[in-house]
Amino acid sequence: MGPGDRLKQPQCHEAKICMWKYLDVHSMDLINKAQTTDELKRVLAELFQLQGWESDPRAAILLDLCFYTVQFSREHSFNREQSSAFFTIVKDTHEACVETPLPNVEECYRYFTELLFCHAIRRPPFSIDLFSQEQLALISDYVVNTYFRHFKLYKYAFTPQIRLDISLSYVGMPEPEPMAELGELGESVTAPVPPAQEEEADSGTTAPSESPRAPLREYISAQLCQEMAQLRLVVEERLRASEEQFNAKLALLEKVPNSSKGGGRK
Repeated sequence: MGPGDRLKQPQCHEAKICMWKYLDVHSMDLINKAQTTDELKRVLAELFQLQGWESDPRAAILLDLCFYTVQFSREHSFNREQSSAFFTIVKDTHEACVETPLPNVEECYRYFTELLFCHAIRRPPFSIDLFSQEQLALISDYVVNTYFRHFKLYKYAFTPQIRLDISLSYVGMPEPEPMAELGELGESVTAPVPPAQEEEADSGTTAPSESPRAPLREYISAQLCQEMAQLRLVVEERLRASEEQFNAKLALLEKVPNSSKGGGRK
């Protein structure tokens, strides 16, 4: 990111019914007619302007995400409405992931689950019963194991790198004079040289003059390095804790489908 760019913060997204958002009836017909892998990738590349995927890594990653989403719908015999809604859920989750370089895995996962339940419960006009409970478990397990387990890789590939530039201003210290003004003053004004300095100049033993800001600059640099080290430790601890919480949630989600299949209604 450039020095003038503003860092975009994670946003809160409202989940809505999203059937036919990216893949309408005509697009689904084109996808259903594609029988081979090459034909399906060509159709998806034309629909989402990814024709340069062979030379563009980001386009290639996005095309693979779209391709395997459609393949999952085919493997589980989703109809056109279910395939279009599932495709939109995955793509909107990805858009929420890459909208900011800051960590927002919890917000994205919450948004994904809200989108999923918008298409699983009949409560018009807010939600519809498009997917069954078995399909919900399949979709949740697939997205968690394929997308959220590689969440950081998607964010690294699609978001800009953050660069921190620091400038220091010293309160109470005089502003340095421009070099051009000093040059002009040196040419126009010649100050008298004391005899002691003349003797030192003749003998060639002139003592180097130390800047009055040097001790202050060294002190600030030392304090800044110390604060940056502490901040780095805090950030690493928070990232480690966030990753452990997310892994715990993933492990819990992996247990939920198995427990729901084993238990029956009384």
